[in-house]
Amino acid sequence: MDMKNLIEIVAPSIGPVLVYGPTGAGKELVAEEIHTHSGRKGKLVAVNCAAIPSELIESELFGYEKGAFTGADKQRLGRFEISHKGTLFLDEIGDMPLSLQSKLLRVLENHSIQRVGGKDDVALDLRIVCATHKNLQTMVDSGTFRADLFYRLNVFPITVPSLKERGDDILELLAMLLEKRRGQTPNVPLPTFSKNGTTELLAYDWPGNVRELRNVVERAYILFSGREISGQNVRENLLTLQMPSSNSEEENNAIWDATSDLVGRSKDNIEHAVSGRPPQPQDYQVWFQHHNNIDLRGHLQDIEVVLIEAALEVTNGMVSAASDRLNIGRTTLIEKMKKLMISKDKTLI
Repeated sequence: MDMKNLIEIVAPSIGPVLVYGPTGAGKELVAEEIHTHSGRKGKLVAVNCAAIPSELIESELFGYEKGAFTGADKQRLGRFEISHKGTLFLDEIGDMPLSLQSKLLRVLENHSIQRVGGKDDVALDLRIVCATHKNLQTMVDSGTFRADLFYRLNVFPITVPSLKERGDDILELLAMLLEKRRGQTPNVPLPTFSKNGTTELLAYDWPGNVRELRNVVERAYILFSGREISGQNVRENLLTLQMPSSNSEEENNAIWDATSDLVGRSKDNIEHAVSGRPPQPQDYQVWFQHHNNIDLRGHLQDIEVVLIEAALEVTNGMVSAASDRLNIGRTTLIEKMKKLMISKDKTLI
């Protein structure tokens, strides 16, 4: 069963949902879809458990009464109450402190809370959706996540694959993000993607997952509002932020300023790449910020194939000249060509 059907099935229920997936894969989008299809009249309220200091997260979620602690000069509602009759999305639930996990379990069982410093229970009509990129079962085994809370949350798990694994979902997500962006700025003309443009999007690795796709949409609006985006535009202007050649230097500087806060490759980081600088070994230092692992042997072999074929192309198939370009012996190159099954039919040995 695909994820869209899972969302439509689980959305009308009131039971908790646990969304798994890598960072940036779109777990919050899943929570938004669940809330949209739930028919609930209240708000969708999102809380990132990893972003709030442990000493503040309890009052942030449960609220507090006047005088509960120094500085509490008036009553304040927490995220639980704000999401009454709606949905509370707890992102990165694996980072919730153990001391607070027991209180969350009590909320799930009693459907009520007590504000910090309060004595009365506040009944809630609440739907909770949680998300994590961590393996909660492993955390349960290590004692860093409560087993009873895990089994209470894991009633209906949904796994969100990385964007690269989702094939045509990329185009569906692109359409959804473009439509959402148009709703925010209805007077700005919508950019469109040509067939070559969508082909480039489908071929890209998407190390930043849906978060990176969202940034591409933002860039498309800034650079190509009301225009069609080609495959070359996708490669050079959206994925690497090289400026379209039609812009003046003044316009380019303005665009860099407008996109400086977008997650992705900055102007400084890609300055050499834009001018055609080949990748350097140190470029791989950030690999594990975007991927969990690498097939090192296969990746290095792919690089060898590309470089050998490129050397043969620029030397018109002359193996001796290509071996000089690659700084290896002619015999070594021939052996590598055999091993890597690089056809000799296209070369002049």
